Amino acid sequence: MFETGLVNLYTRDIEAGIRFYRDLLGLTETFRTPVEGVPEHVELRAGGFTIGLGTVAAAKRVHGMDAEPGRPAMVLVLWADDVDKEFERLAAAGVPVVQPPHDTGNDNRNALIQDPDGNLVEIVSKVG
Repeated sequence: MFETGLVNLYTRDIEAGIRFYRDLLGLTETFRTPVEGVPEHVELRAGGFTIGLGTVAAAKRVHGMDAEPGRPAMVLVLWADDVDKEFERLAAAGVPVVQPPHDTGNDNRNALIQDPDGNLVEIVSKVG
């Protein structure tokens, strides 16, 4: 049986990814390797959800694969108390906007942005 898991995103610039997920989105860094210098892998947590960031170079070295960050085959969804407030803060910080906040049904309000590698990040909150 599996105990736990995480989503690992490959990145061309891990330091930009850390600034985005840790500093702008407020996730807590829980692991990095190597500890000194520029890391190859970092894990960040929001509640019970963990995101791993791994470098393209590490994907090639460890797994023998050519990672292609930013292809819209998935979207990372993060819940917020106020999607409009978070969207305005992130847009003001220069985060690329795909779709501004809009009502999507089921009492949800969503916005779509991109991380530094072009991966889609959807911010959601309940309306009202």
